[in-house]
Amino acid sequence: MIKLSVVVPVRDAEPYVSDALTSLVRNARPDFEFVVVDDGSVDGTGQVVEDFRDDLPGLVVLRNETPVGLAEARNLGLSLASGRYVSFMDGDDWLAPGYLADLVGAIEHLGCDFVRVDHVQAEGRRRVTHRAPLAVRNTVFRPREHILPARSKTMVDYPYAWAGIYRRDLGDLLTFPGRLHTAEDRPWIWRLHREAASFAVVSLAGVFYRRMVSGSLTQVGDERQLHFFDAFDLVFADLPEEFAPKAVRQFRALLAHHLELGGRFAPELRARFERRGAEALRRLPADLPGVGLDPERDELLRRLLETR
Repeated sequence: MIKLSVVVPVRDAEPYVSDALTSLVRNARPDFEFVVVDDGSVDGTGQVVEDFRDDLPGLVVLRNETPVGLAEARNLGLSLASGRYVSFMDGDDWLAPGYLADLVGAIEHLGCDFVRVDHVQAEGRRRVTHRAPLAVRNTVFRPREHILPARSKTMVDYPYAWAGIYRRDLGDLLTFPGRLHTAEDRPWIWRLHREAASFAVVSLAGVFYRRMVSGSLTQVGDERQLHFFDAFDLVFADLPEEFAPKAVRQFRALLAHHLELGGRFAPELRARFERRGAEALRRLPADLPGVGLDPERDELLRRLLETR
């Protein structure tokens, strides 16, 4: 019986995927499987993955001839997963030895639907630990109870799917909006916290998240960035009124962040992004308490409404 399935979408990750898979070798157990989805790579990623066939027990490989994007690649991996639990890892990240066994031990001990963990941000030789927002550890809560308050950082502000472990029988709650090519984790984490029954946070920091990777969507300003608005359309759809201030403030904060990084956009794309941003702001309630940001970012959004 497979205890854990790890879903690993990769695309053109040749410089990094060997590190990722080596870290899985150091975490392997007979009851673990590793579902690698090669999403249409055109570099040597596929060959590197094949080279691990003998070293990584439980390796399952699916190759997409045509890329479908991170969200749908994760969904394809989920469709092949057979473990009682599921976790995720991106192909340019890596795990500490023994981390997966600790992760499984945590969710089995706590008996909840999902467990979230801290992570380590790696940029060159620099390492910074980022803690999940919930300070109380090793205690089971209802996920809905940790969406608010609006003005504090809560668990829906920590969307990283790879920072946790989930019961596979959560089913559709684990799938991602496949048409999104960025911000797919935002509606995903909101739905998980609205509809799952139980969760906990534990103090594990065995995921190493590689920052500033060339070609990643955090670095590239192309049309896929417009999916940010589609992602929040899904967040706002059928949103209970009690959570509206949180969702609106989160959207406003992230929109301001994107505008501050607007130099990565070509002029035409920046104009489209700003136009959609202004349209979205006008659709949102203007009188909700707790949605204001700091003065500089509020001013940035005010100017956007005036100019678009």
